[in-house]
Order: sequence, then C-alpha cells, then structure tokens
Amino acid sequence: MIITCEQCKTRYNVADELISQSIFKVKCSKCGKIFTVQKPEEIKPLDLPEEAALPAVPPHRIIAVSNQKGGVAKTSSAINLGMALALRGKRVLLIDFDMQASLTIALGLNRQNKTFYDLLHAPGATLANVITRTRYPNLWLLPSGPNLALLMKKNINRPNFEKILRDKLEGIKDKVDHIIIDTPPSIEFFTLNALMASDFVIIPTQCEYLSMHGVAHIEEVIDIVKRKQNESIEYKILITMFNENSTATKVIHDKIKNKYRNKIFATTIDFDVKLQESQIMNVPVAQYDANSSSARQYMELAEELGGEKS
Repeated sequence: MIITCEQCKTRYNVADELISQSIFKVKCSKCGKIFTVQKPEEIKPLDLPEEAALPAVPPHRIIAVSNQKGGVAKTSSAINLGMALALRGKRVLLIDFDMQASLTIALGLNRQNKTFYDLLHAPGATLANVITRTRYPNLWLLPSGPNLALLMKKNINRPNFEKILRDKLEGIKDKVDHIIIDTPPSIEFFTLNALMASDFVIIPTQCEYLSMHGVAHIEEVIDIVKRKQNESIEYKILITMFNENSTATKVIHDKIKNKYRNKIFATTIDFDVKLQESQIMNVPVAQYDANSSSARQYMELAEELGGEKS
C-alpha cells in the first residue's frame, strides 16, 4: 500500500504482506513525523443481483462530475457525494474514468485493478468482474489503471465511440441507485463518453476567474451532446473550496450566482482542512470526520440531489 506522510507528503510503497495490523503508527524517515495509518480492507468483487430491487427510479441516476479546469475538487466531490448517498442507503457505483486514477487511489486501491479497458478487450470480462466492492457499505467502484490509456487509442476511430460507456452501463444501471462518473480535466474521449452516458452533470468550480471559463466550456459541450443524442441533460454548478474570508472569492461568487441563477446548487462546499486530511488518509471525509463542515455539506448535497434516505 502507499503511505503518505501527513507533514512532508513523502510517499512510501510498503508491501501489504509486511502489514499485520489494520491500524498502526509509522514514523517518516525524512521529517520524523509520527502518524496513524489505516490499512485498506480487502476488496471483494461485486455480486450483481439477477433482478433490480429498487423501489423507484431515483432522479439523476447517472451523474458525470466534470470541468475542463483541474484543481476544482472534481474527484473529491465524486467520492464524497458517492459516500454521502451510500450513507443514506443508496446503492452507488463510482466510475473512475480518468487515466490518472485519482478516484481509485483516493479509495485506497492501487492501479493494478481491472478497468473499463478489460471489460472491452479482455476475453470473457463482464461488469461483475471489473467492478469491485469497496470497504464501505453500498459503495462500489469501477477502477482506473494504466491500461485505460490504451482504451482511447484502440477505440477513438470506432464508429460512435462516444457511446461505448453508455452502452456498457445498460447492464447495470437498473441494479444501482446512482452511478457517478469522475472525468479528466479535458474534453476528449473519456469526458465525451461520460457526458453521453449521463442524465445529469455536476460542474464543480472554485470562485476564481479561470474556473468560470471551465464552466462555460463544459456548458458548450453539454449543449453539443444534447443536440447529438436528442435527449435532455440537466446540469448544475457546485461551488467548492469556498473561503468566506476572501473578498475576491465573494466577488466572483456573486458573479457566478448572477450569471447562472437557478443552475447553482444551494449547497456550497467550504474550504475545509479536514477534507484535505481525509485525502491524505485515502478515506471519504464522512469516514474521517463526520462532524466536519465538508462532510455535512456533502450530505446536504446528496439530499439536494434527491437522495432521500432509503
């Protein structure tokens, strides 16, 4: 497993067989910091039921989290919204559709798992054996890994390549309540597939000038997707890493609200050091500190999306 020093951020690759305890203390050899580490639990394959057992079709079943600009808490929002919905009793599948595998790593997995590439190109591969059950109830993951880079290379010239993910999700979308897709900070193969598969898009953005340009760009792409598939895709903007003590942040926040009005979530995700600490520990913030402001706000976001308790 990968261990990251809380203080100097030095990373260590420790063989799993050398770790006998689930929670243990380590000392950084570089800065001397002593901190606690939790070993990820064994990940078990998803056992797909033969029939869907959902009481009703929930709103916003397939959600893409997307913004052309990086550093806007896109992956953080995907994992923590997924965790919040799972805590409310919803069955959630997270899809890591970014070659950097940030979502996979954030859940404590390595980059050697089966990916969407295996589903398309490995003999006999099915959704059931590429999706993994995380250590959290109601939460599953379709991981990313190095071979995801080959996916675009092998399929970019394929007819209707932008519908590959949508077609594959037909086999599972009625067996979970929500599917949340984390996308890369660019508009290409993976993002187009995610948008074509989704009925709702969350556009996370900081209150800064360049982030607003990212919002405008993803809006344009959503309009193109709407025209191409002749279906309605809703979207809303999620303000992230909000710093109420910053005058500049408040000014841009007002501009975003004036421009987008009813296209903004009522929930705002504040800048929260607990969220940063949870990322270092590779756990969702609700598991790291359920009373933190960001944990509460992602629960509010889940409720705002229609994730009533099951």
